[in-house]
Amino acid sequence: MDEALINKENVRILLANDDGIDALGLKILEKVANTLSSEVWIVAPVKEQSATGHSLTLRRPLRIIKRGQRRFAVNGTPTDCVLLAVNQIMKHCKPDLVLSGVNKGRNVGEDMTYSGTVAAAMEATLFGIPAIALSQDMNEEDHRDLSQNTKRIYSAAQGYAAQVIKKVTQVAWQKDVLINVNFPAVLSKDVRGIEVTREGRSNKLSDEIIEHRDPRDKRYYWIGQRRGSTKHPVGTDINAIERNAISITPISMNLTHKPTIKILKGVFGSD
Repeated sequence: MDEALINKENVRILLANDDGIDALGLKILEKVANTLSSEVWIVAPVKEQSATGHSLTLRRPLRIIKRGQRRFAVNGTPTDCVLLAVNQIMKHCKPDLVLSGVNKGRNVGEDMTYSGTVAAAMEATLFGIPAIALSQDMNEEDHRDLSQNTKRIYSAAQGYAAQVIKKVTQVAWQKDVLINVNFPAVLSKDVRGIEVTREGRSNKLSDEIIEHRDPRDKRYYWIGQRRGSTKHPVGTDINAIERNAISITPISMNLTHKPTIKILKGVFGSD
């Protein structure tokens, strides 16, 4: 981003997500976006696409379904949605900013690599469009009561999303960088600050494989997730969220590990 978006008089905002166009988190993000701009577009999946990562649909046709003024549903992944938004739906009025979320569940540590929410922001970043992914941490009770206690469950996001977006877009960041924001699973009044963090690592050994048998006595499996009790270093996104702080992590799209380049050049005799 060459200049601060806050300097633009009317930012054109595109919203996407991985929970689907009817998701509660998207409705909350739409309300937030409407306080920041008078031109908000929505292009989101027809149905939930969680954990699809940065995947494209290549083996079946995609359809764009108009759901209202500047509101469209796509029968594909979050990446498909941003791709179609930029190259088709909004090809004559490209977005200045892409906001993805608010996801029902946190996207911290290596979970970012699976996240459709982060993937939508990644796709926008590849187009050179500033992008912010926003996710709301939830506990197991929150997930069970999602339709009943929306105001409480999304309280932190509702209370802080506009402020975070305004502050983040006051500064310029590199074109190959996206911003990943996570809100803790507490009421807005109980949020313990906003922290700029680095990517952490969760205890992957705590992932759970659940085995069952079907009526034909054949095994099948569910991949479950259990959060480990490992303490996470201060300064990481996971540590911030677990201390009830908002985490803001800049993520680079350039995956090259430069120190290893030097090592490999030594092995292969390159300059």
